[in-house]
Amino acid sequence: MVLSSVRTHSLPIILVITALAVQTGCGKTPTPPPKAEPEVSVATVTTQDTPIEFEFTAQSQSSHEVEIRARVDGFLNKRAYTEGQPVQAGQTLFQMDPKPFEAALQTANGQLAQQQARLTVAKANLARVIPLTAQNALSKKDLDDANGSEQQARAEVIAGQGQVQTAQLNLSYTTIKSPISGLSSFARMQEGSYLTATSGDPLTYVYQLDPIWINFSVSENEMLKYHDQIAKGQLRFPANQDFEVSLVLADGSVFPTRGHINFANPAFDSRTGTFLVRAVFDNPKGTLRPGQFVRARVAGAVRPKAVLVPQRAVQQGAKGHFVWVVDKDSKAHPRVVEVGDWSGDNWFILEGLQPGERVIVDGAIRVAPDAQVKIIEAPAAAKPTASAQ
Repeated sequence: MVLSSVRTHSLPIILVITALAVQTGCGKTPTPPPKAEPEVSVATVTTQDTPIEFEFTAQSQSSHEVEIRARVDGFLNKRAYTEGQPVQAGQTLFQMDPKPFEAALQTANGQLAQQQARLTVAKANLARVIPLTAQNALSKKDLDDANGSEQQARAEVIAGQGQVQTAQLNLSYTTIKSPISGLSSFARMQEGSYLTATSGDPLTYVYQLDPIWINFSVSENEMLKYHDQIAKGQLRFPANQDFEVSLVLADGSVFPTRGHINFANPAFDSRTGTFLVRAVFDNPKGTLRPGQFVRARVAGAVRPKAVLVPQRAVQQGAKGHFVWVVDKDSKAHPRVVEVGDWSGDNWFILEGLQPGERVIVDGAIRVAPDAQVKIIEAPAAAKPTASAQ
């Protein structure tokens, strides 16, 4: 009786559980909604000749740097210029003690006067001997002796004149002048110093500031890269290498005038692995001083039929740089590309893209290979500007 009672009360529970199991088993799993197509913006690939700039770290140099040195030995009497100030060509910078040189000049003048007197006597003697020899009153030897004495006296006069000129030059060298107009440096020697012409130390320097030179170096690798790109038609230099150079100063300001390249060293410097290039700039106000570091931007080169895409369209993958290309069916496909240099907000694409193809600019992060995409905008390609390489 007890067992029967338990079975009677368990029957409704079993029926309920069975009914729930049947209902659960008969239910269908809901189908997820289809994924929305990712929205992207694209840019159409075009080609155009694009001017570019090459940027280098450069340093200014005086176009004419002169060492001011003593040319004779003697004591320095005074410094006749203000250190660090502009000086003019012919301006006196230093004055040496002239007295010993004045005495030497006086001695040379006296010796010349003696030699000129001897020449006068020799000429008169020769004038007397010539007619007497013609009358056979004197021998041929007497005539030869008179001629020799006159010629010797004449040579001594010439030598004496040279000694006078030397003494005059030495006296003039005691006044040390600037050969050019420019900016003076500080004096290395002070009053009372004994100067020698053979000393290794200059008295000071004078720097010509207008025009001024800007020197920079092009590495061997860069030069080889340029030659390779020129051979492939990816780069074109201006005719006659007529580059224009602009300068960016240390504070970010741009120097108001532009220069041009006036020298490129044909020899390779094995110590630095570079080629020296020099540009010349007008510097009438002396804004640029020798030794300043600047950035030189060299303009004039062009990348013919260049392909440019926005920088944000280019991504980095395991195989290198790549972009997403959208085909005519609006499906996205990854494409490996060879990138060049930057041009403003764009990137030069050297290989991998053809004109007319569409490249995803924004929204590529949501794109999968061969996925359908929805194009929401097609911005016009930005106009290229000269880029710093």
